[in-house]
Amino acid sequence: MTVTSAHPTVISARNLQLTLAGKVLLDDFNIDIKAGEITALLGPNGAGKSTLLKILCGEMTPESGQVTFFNRNIEDWQRSELACHLGILPQHSSLSFAFTCKEVVELGTMPLCLSRQEIDDITLTTMRNTDVLHLAPRLYPTLSGGEKQRIHFARVLTQLSQADDKCILMLDEPTSALDLAHQHKTLQMAQTMAAKGAAVIIVLHDLNLAAQYAQRMVIIQQGKIQADGSPWQALQPAIINNVYGWQVSVHPHPVHGYPYLLS
Repeated sequence: MTVTSAHPTVISARNLQLTLAGKVLLDDFNIDIKAGEITALLGPNGAGKSTLLKILCGEMTPESGQVTFFNRNIEDWQRSELACHLGILPQHSSLSFAFTCKEVVELGTMPLCLSRQEIDDITLTTMRNTDVLHLAPRLYPTLSGGEKQRIHFARVLTQLSQADDKCILMLDEPTSALDLAHQHKTLQMAQTMAAKGAAVIIVLHDLNLAAQYAQRMVIIQQGKIQADGSPWQALQPAIINNVYGWQVSVHPHPVHGYPYLLS
């Protein structure tokens, strides 16, 4: 099944092929990412989700295939120019310097042309919106894993504060270290970004979280798309059993109506 959308295409990937250590991670892979919606990339461990995200953002180069951003080949973009429109939250960060949390978030302003006052204003506003303002004076290495994840999310949103109508947000397992409330707050902020016109791509393992927040779900297995559609289209018991090897039943959420999986 293939999803259709009235939103314009922001990223287009065609015929992506990548094999590492004898394992096919992407196999003649094609996908279009639309503005104004959240696309959730799903699948079992090793399915190719994070690899796809790294290729889409230019961190990895496929053996063959092409990626375009806003109808321009990714190689034609200056990295400094692309950084004003593309924000990426990786699974892990190797940052170990004794920066304060505010200084880490301020790193997101590096691609932007801002005065010192503007940097302070945008940084503090973003930290307030992401519920990390109280961490501003703390040294980054002293934080818990979830707090670090939230600080980097604030950094990415600061980076995209001037992206205007060309905005792409990529999140690789952004809720993996977060408590329940901050999982939902993070995805609500991603939802707000999409509502303002951003193209949002999120790698998730929690199918129920994805069903609650994503307009589109792309389920990947062995480098190929197994399902691509709305949550109700993608989360079919037969598809989940085939991809994950686990029996589930699917029910409408009693309040909001999105599909909810029970094992």
